[in-house]
Amino acid sequence: MNDLAPLLTPEGRALLDEVRDTDPAHELAVATRLRRDHPAELVSAALGQARLRQRAVAKFGAEDAARMFFTPNGVEQSTRRSVAAYRAERLRAAGVRSVADLCCGIGGDAIALARAGIRVLAVDRDPQAAAAARANAEALGLAGLIEVREADVTEVDTSGYDAVFVDPARRSSKRGRIFDPEAYSPPLSWAVRAALDASRAAALKIAPGIPHEAVPAEAEAEWISDGGDVKEAVLWFGTAPGTIRATLLPGPHTLVSRGLPDPEVRPVGRYLYEPDGAVVRSHLVAEVAEMLDGGLIDPTIAYVTTDALTPTPYAAAYEITDRLPFNVKKLKALLREREVGVLTVKKRGSAVEPEELRRKALPKPHGTASVTVFLTRVAGAPTMLLGHPVR
Repeated sequence: MNDLAPLLTPEGRALLDEVRDTDPAHELAVATRLRRDHPAELVSAALGQARLRQRAVAKFGAEDAARMFFTPNGVEQSTRRSVAAYRAERLRAAGVRSVADLCCGIGGDAIALARAGIRVLAVDRDPQAAAAARANAEALGLAGLIEVREADVTEVDTSGYDAVFVDPARRSSKRGRIFDPEAYSPPLSWAVRAALDASRAAALKIAPGIPHEAVPAEAEAEWISDGGDVKEAVLWFGTAPGTIRATLLPGPHTLVSRGLPDPEVRPVGRYLYEPDGAVVRSHLVAEVAEMLDGGLIDPTIAYVTTDALTPTPYAAAYEITDRLPFNVKKLKALLREREVGVLTVKKRGSAVEPEELRRKALPKPHGTASVTVFLTRVAGAPTMLLGHPVR
């Protein structure tokens, strides 16, 4: 499945078209039929690629995914198209016209950069990833702007490019997800040196869980979410050193740190705001609280409360109807009384798993009403807040 060469032949491409919409449940029957006329290895490769393309739709959209080529790691680790396009536009707006894309994988970021009109050198030491990146540039009509090179990124001369983009590998086949930035491949320290050597600008894609103290003083740090899900953090060089920002897609909506002190703690008001994950990761809850003229329900919990409704893209608003001490029996009785059939459970500052509470408090629906329960702490006390989203 990792060998793309047979799939790039006329026979391979025709077979890919034939198996494009194959239901995984019917793969065995399809494979048996196709092996009468095609080599078994080619049939397996085509079906495997079809599965990868189906998985890739969520990141690349149906049109691009149907034409692109993937590796299993490439689907898992590649950047979502909307995020890559946002980052590429920032570089284009900064005057960047050429980028060395180091650790390019299957070429997702290179594609976004090229579509922004930027010339790209895409480098990866994995031969299958490089082959996929090359095939994708050709499949999407971008080969004129993307040069793909199979090489060790630490040995590539990037002096002829305006900017450097580095996306270090943060997963290991043996250890899974890697949390230590110095265990990235290549290590974060090497990527920072490469960024500082860049002629105009640089961007390093890193895990959103990076500690703030690990952000270099020379960098701007940006946390990016898409559709409410935190996707990555980016260290920018050559922009605004020391700046912290959260960017929400679609939009984009960008919130910049002003170094505000922690918000005051207030009694739970009529509305509860759940800040976007990028806001929380970037430690910008205070900026959102000031924007809403709100306070925290607990000094250690990132929920903002107010008595007035103020629309904002940076937090989801809920109208609170009940406040209860944590008690499953009381919650169960209340849900039955109100004929609740749909229960959404959210938590911050609670050890209880949402699915566990949902199973115990609503073993079977009692009606059609819906309720959101927040498992949290209010002034240090385990508390359940009930409410519903404000539309």
